[in-house]
Amino acid sequence: MTPTTITAAGLRGRLGADDEVRLLDVRSPGEFAAARIPGSHNIPLGDLSAHTNTLVSGAVTDVVLVCQSGGRATQAAEQLRAGGHERVSVLEGGLSAWERSGGQVEGGGPAWTIERQVRLVAGSLVAGGVLASLRYPGAKFLSGAIGGGLVFAALSNTCTMGSLLSRLRFNRAPSADIGAAVVALTA
Repeated sequence: MTPTTITAAGLRGRLGADDEVRLLDVRSPGEFAAARIPGSHNIPLGDLSAHTNTLVSGAVTDVVLVCQSGGRATQAAEQLRAGGHERVSVLEGGLSAWERSGGQVEGGGPAWTIERQVRLVAGSLVAGGVLASLRYPGAKFLSGAIGGGLVFAALSNTCTMGSLLSRLRFNRAPSADIGAAVVALTA
């Protein structure tokens, strides 16, 4: 089932109307610390399953899920809906669309998004595989494997490399307080 979406303009209208809506950002803590919509709470997608039952049982308001471009938020929406939370929507285009539409952000770290990190690592591996294949012909399979992984990631709307990168120390900023986020989202 395709999750309900809300545009950046629609979200601004709801936030401005003092509506009962909570923002749940499912990006990594590092991304969240760098830039976020004011008033949003952070539970990274990889940690969401541990808190789904609490969020579903205690949820009394609408939850708008936010990530960088919409992919992780869509996965989070599917997970929450499967757990029984019906009042969930995804910010269409994610934080990128929010910023492009003139939406205010807070934060201020120089962190790279997970998507940008994936492009750097995948591109480096592909380029390295091509260069290495000049001396070692079997190295071309590294580039092929990375290309295949990127195709799979696009088709399945998942990203193993992104999931692994989100676990790195610099992507797990100490400012994320999942317990406080759960309380704020269920209050």
